[in-house]
Amino acid sequence: MSTTTVRLDDEDEALLDMLAPEYGGRSSAIRQALRNLAADRKRQSALRSFLAEWDSEQGPIDEEDVAAMADRYGL
Repeated sequence: MSTTTVRLDDEDEALLDMLAPEYGGRSSAIRQALRNLAADRKRQSALRSFLAEWDSEQGPIDEEDVAAMADRYGL
């Protein structure tokens, strides 16, 4: 396992101190945050790919349909 140094400002330091007990320490909290960030990036990439495939097969999304769905689901 390697070691990486991260410089944190006071606000980030306080956030890390808040999260550390829940994740078993500061290093574990940082590892979990890194994994969460990577998972978010993968989901975003998959969504972009899905939307590009949808667009190529079905054509662009109609803005009126988007507005109707947003209205319907209170978004």
